[in-house]
Amino acid sequence: MPFKLNPDQLVTNERLEHERLTSLINSMADAVVAVDEAVNVVLYNAAALNVLDLNNIQPGTALDSLFKLVDKENQAQNITKLVQTADKPLTSRDLRLKYDDGSFINLYVSIAPVHLGYGKNGQKGYVLLLRDITREKSLEEERDEFISVVSHELRTPIAIAEGNISNAKFLAAKTSDMPDIITSALTEAHKQVLFLADMINDLSTLSRAERGKLQIEAEPIDVKQLVAELIESYKPEAAAKKLGLKSTLDPKLKDLHSSRLYVREILQNFITNALKYTAEGHITISASAHPKGVSFAVHDTGIGISKGDQERVFDKFFRSEDFRTRQANGTGLGLYVTMKLIRLIHAEVEVDSELNKGSTFTMFVPNLD
Repeated sequence: MPFKLNPDQLVTNERLEHERLTSLINSMADAVVAVDEAVNVVLYNAAALNVLDLNNIQPGTALDSLFKLVDKENQAQNITKLVQTADKPLTSRDLRLKYDDGSFINLYVSIAPVHLGYGKNGQKGYVLLLRDITREKSLEEERDEFISVVSHELRTPIAIAEGNISNAKFLAAKTSDMPDIITSALTEAHKQVLFLADMINDLSTLSRAERGKLQIEAEPIDVKQLVAELIESYKPEAAAKKLGLKSTLDPKLKDLHSSRLYVREILQNFITNALKYTAEGHITISASAHPKGVSFAVHDTGIGISKGDQERVFDKFFRSEDFRTRQANGTGLGLYVTMKLIRLIHAEVEVDSELNKGSTFTMFVPNLD
């Protein structure tokens, strides 16, 4: 005969569960607020009172009456709508909490749909995690300002150095009695200056992305022409490494409405990486039609990426410990900046790779209204 709990035992279990939950959230340093499906407060901790600058919160109080959120442009954000649209966990570091006296703090907000009650039949609702990140944001802004100034100031001297070394290389090539050691030194110096120039470009793009200065200018893009231009641009580099470079295009392709500049830059980064880490074989750029946009893919037969590294490949300053990766110059910023651009144009990216067999970066780009 199955064992059954009587009603009194169920009530006791629910009370114990509630007490455990209350004790748990009160021990947390971050502010926690639990709300029901109507976004009315069910539970909160002491840290929430500190962040919201309140003395207490009555259960059942509407969340939007307790605090007001604004975005980076100081535009009001509807917290109720934000919570109710969270069908899966979401986070934001770009919101600010505005107090009655006009002051504000930068706020980290995490929203997760949950069961608030005991057991599977518990009431549905949401849990909000709030954290004051004003100091972090201030440090980030100072860092971004520093990167912006440095990258701007370094452009001119690097451009002058690159031009002078290029001229020296040209003159050395025309002089028959020039020692090989000088020619070799000039070639290596030119290579390193170009590496610095690429780094400055990455830092500049990163700075603008972090500061929200990148703007989308959507326009019709002839996808077939874009891929043809990329093939033509990278043919010399591929030929120098004796690599095949080809394209595969869906005959049903139509114009894509997005940012030509960013779509091209993203694909360039994928192709550059493919060329850098492929010693033999080929690289294929493909594009296929989709009802809501275009799917691009850059496939190579290079060294591949391990499963662990695939999860971190878009992280800032990440470079694999694989010795073959370390042999090539890189800052670890290229794919991080690429992901910023991908998100900016509302695209999606997937990485499929196997060590010693190659990698495929697939990106779906939606049409922008």
